[in-house]
Amino acid sequence: MTNSDAALKGTLVRFYIRDIHIPQPAVVLQELHRRQELSGRVLDVSDSGMPGGVFVVIEVDGLQQLCILPADRVSPAA
Repeated sequence: MTNSDAALKGTLVRFYIRDIHIPQPAVVLQELHRRQELSGRVLDVSDSGMPGGVFVVIEVDGLQQLCILPADRVSPAA
């Protein structure tokens, strides 16, 4: 460890979630944002053929991948 590494102790720093080794980045996001709501546009609706098996495919600005979740877990955006 260098002197500059040791000097970090007690200082405020900034970093990207993607660079965290422990805990997994998904755990960090869950803990920080579990109550945050997202909004997006429904692109498709899929019926699995089973009761309660309707899913929606949602495009969210800022996310590269589409979100898929049960249709009963979404509500209209204001």
